[in-house]
Amino acid sequence: MRTLKIYQVDSFTTEKFKGNPAGVVLNADGLTDQEMLYIARELNNSETAFILSPDGTDHELKIRYFTPQTEVPVCGHATIAAHYVRAIENKLSSSTVIHKIRIGILPVEIVKEGNDYSVIMTQGRIEFSPPLGRLERENIVQAIGLKEDDLDQYCPIQIVSTGHSKVMIGIKTRSKLNALSPDMLVLTKISKMINCNGYFVFTMGSEEKGILTHGRMFAPAIGVNEDPVTGNAHGPLGAYLVEHGLAENKGSVFSFKGEQGNAIGRSGIVDVTVNLCNGKPEQVKIGGRAVIVFKTEIEI
Repeated sequence: MRTLKIYQVDSFTTEKFKGNPAGVVLNADGLTDQEMLYIARELNNSETAFILSPDGTDHELKIRYFTPQTEVPVCGHATIAAHYVRAIENKLSSSTVIHKIRIGILPVEIVKEGNDYSVIMTQGRIEFSPPLGRLERENIVQAIGLKEDDLDQYCPIQIVSTGHSKVMIGIKTRSKLNALSPDMLVLTKISKMINCNGYFVFTMGSEEKGILTHGRMFAPAIGVNEDPVTGNAHGPLGAYLVEHGLAENKGSVFSFKGEQGNAIGRSGIVDVTVNLCNGKPEQVKIGGRAVIVFKTEIEI
């Protein structure tokens, strides 16, 4: 029998029961893929992070991520949760940690703030697919529960990735965003056709000071009907806003705050920073705060 240390963490918030819950398994060495999947299914968060020992000298730890149905290459809120727990456990000072995940070896910044921490993760390579064709676009719009008049005409419907791709869907109003009720079965079928599992619907129609965007993210094909606050949607969103000239930026850096989760009572804030080169998005970082809801041990 092995004893595993498990945390439940709400990411992108400092309030318990807000933001996005993630499981964190601190000492995951030796677990099989099936055992990780069982644990993720039992915790039943959108993702659970499994912290593993390094397998080389070019990184300090490995992390794997599982939904209740499958492994995914990277997860923003579970990364924030994993490094937050690790910082608390090890009483870390402000520092940079190098972790290995399926999309590569990347730095994570630990920022000590009094007795607490915020975490900033560098995301993967920015990739833009061509805007979706007419038929795919119409199918997605209908499945999400939108009409053409709801769409922001300046926002092409397009798949963007910084490690885990999302379909970007810009709409005009926050009221429409909050009222969405997508057809999850249809979205699941579309995901297989477009090879993308996540649909991020966002609006720049924010009336809150300091908040640029509000969003909702649906990923039924991987067992996550609605994800409360999605780091791996906000990273691509930042690159997308720069690429299409949808937000003002000065010089070589564009930063903003995106809110998500309000429609389902789990609001959280993602800090997004996009580094530019010759006016084009070159690198994305996302960050935020976290709070531990509980910790426990299980024997397996």
